[in-house]
Amino acid sequence: MEQQPADPVDAIIEQWARVRPDLDTRAMEVFGRIFRLSRAMGDRMESAYKPYGISRGEFDVLATLRRSGEPHTLSPRQLSATLMLTTGGMTGRLDKLERAGLLRRSPDPHDRRGLQVTLTDEGLRLIDEAVGAGLAEESDALSALNAEQAGHLADLLRELLRATVK
Repeated sequence: MEQQPADPVDAIIEQWARVRPDLDTRAMEVFGRIFRLSRAMGDRMESAYKPYGISRGEFDVLATLRRSGEPHTLSPRQLSATLMLTTGGMTGRLDKLERAGLLRRSPDPHDRRGLQVTLTDEGLRLIDEAVGAGLAEESDALSALNAEQAGHLADLLRELLRATVK
């Protein structure tokens, strides 16, 4: 098997091997790379969404509404649960997106104490463009792998995620 070029995680693993050769650092190798990859891709995604005037968090709100299908409406509680955000964190995002004209809040006709959040036409247009830009960034990064490798990696990560998130 061909030796892969070293990366920053390899340097960390080598340091541990020198001072604690008794440690099995395989988990550190995997999760260290996942963490670094997540940070790097997070930065790339922020850059991809910046021309649209939104952050990754705001993208997530708009994308969740878009994925919900017609009429692109959810309650703030549904959004919070899907995005694993507190209601306070969600309120700040909704305020900013509503001021930008990308969504609107209205009374829930089925619950007089509740609200509905709906994408505006401008929000729908923007999220459709932004998702394309984000996907292009992700595809560019994934192009380091061939289709078979990318599929295998997706399968392995799915398995690891299932075993980790309970």
